[in-house]
Amino acid sequence: MAPTVAKRILVVEDEDAIRETLRYNLAREGYEVVEAATGPDALSLARSERPDLILLDVMLPGLSGLEVCRVLRQESQTPILMLTAKGTEVDKVVGLQLGADDYVTKPFSFNELLARVTALLRRSDMSARPAGAPEIEEFDGFKIDRAARTVHVETVELRLAPKEFDLLSLLLRNPGRVLSRQAIIAAVWGNRFYGDPKTVDVHVRWLREKFEPFARIPFRITTVFGVGYRLDRIGAIDQSP
Repeated sequence: MAPTVAKRILVVEDEDAIRETLRYNLAREGYEVVEAATGPDALSLARSERPDLILLDVMLPGLSGLEVCRVLRQESQTPILMLTAKGTEVDKVVGLQLGADDYVTKPFSFNELLARVTALLRRSDMSARPAGAPEIEEFDGFKIDRAARTVHVETVELRLAPKEFDLLSLLLRNPGRVLSRQAIIAAVWGNRFYGDPKTVDVHVRWLREKFEPFARIPFRITTVFGVGYRLDRIGAIDQSP
């Protein structure tokens, strides 16, 4: 089914056959498609065309997809779906670390890719202000602004990847409540997420690492073994070992 409002997708792929196939099939689904075959062209079009989602191949001439992802994530929160070659686990991990929202491994079926595109666009539409969550929460030197998608500890702004921000926002909306990995995946990645559930553990670890430089923060992300995670709000905690 075509989207009710046309969304613009930037397809970045240097293999002509794959790029043209994606353009054709996405257009049939009602999406507006912009194409790029090199890293520099991807950056230029992402800035000028302001796509709603970017399909980004890892192996690109001129500038790698991973470098394109790193640069774009510093400039915007546009969902990025990485296209990776089979067996390149390092590319997947690095892509997520740089801020990619999801990945699909070549060769892939268009139905799988379409499901991921649909899920990412839906979450992007809903992420500006999660239901039941205040736009701004501020306490004990900590501040999260969901509309601006910023996080500050004291006077320092933390640079969080999109899924790190969404995960932290979810945990803060549910203080003291244990959230299972399945519940977290459904809320942050969507019900059609086909990746490894351990991605939750990886993102929690990255969040903890972001807070490690600070001696005092007003909450702790607690592991509930065999179940999931819980955020405990407290006056201050000592992050030293």
